[in-house]
Amino acid sequence: MQWTLVIPLKPLERAKSRLSDTAADGLRPGLALAFAQDTVAAALASRAVGDVAVVTDDPLAGRELSALGARIVPDEPRSGLNAALAYGAGVVRASHPETPVAALNADLPALRPLELTRVLDAATEFPRAFLPDAAGIGTTLLAIHGDQELRPSFGTDSRARHRASGAVELALTDVDSVRQDVDTGEDLRAALALGVGPRTAAASARLLIPGS
Repeated sequence: MQWTLVIPLKPLERAKSRLSDTAADGLRPGLALAFAQDTVAAALASRAVGDVAVVTDDPLAGRELSALGARIVPDEPRSGLNAALAYGAGVVRASHPETPVAALNADLPALRPLELTRVLDAATEFPRAFLPDAAGIGTTLLAIHGDQELRPSFGTDSRARHRASGAVELALTDVDSVRQDVDTGEDLRAALALGVGPRTAAASARLLIPGS
């Protein structure tokens, strides 16, 4: 089974505000773009992924991610993360109604194609499934196939909300790179320890990160 991934990305100037303790205002947009570039590049290298649709209105991100091979979907709802994901899934399925679709965070700079493939292969066993984040509170991936609707509920406590909505939690080990999203300086240190992609490595080299 080959999946289409839907990846949401807010305008870069508003991205990653919780990294303010680690990255100055002028560095955060570039860091957010680097996270997304490494996420998209790794996703497209997975044998389980046939297409990546990035939902964004940011022109720079659109150009850079399109150059990597992603399809760019304008964020027409402009109503936040979950609205963007639902809209993106709808666009993907407009021509192919039963295309397997997975929502994936844009801030997985340590993402490894083989680990993503393992997660997506496991998701084929269930009509609707999700993977919790490294903190065990949020969600980094929500997958559907068949006639299921995405019904995303990302954000604070999304692990509990996705479970309550009937999605199956994927009980996988050794897929740390798919779980490690980056919102804080601590998250970034954890991602760097796993080994990030080249764009994040270059952007992070300009930061002073104790313990990295």
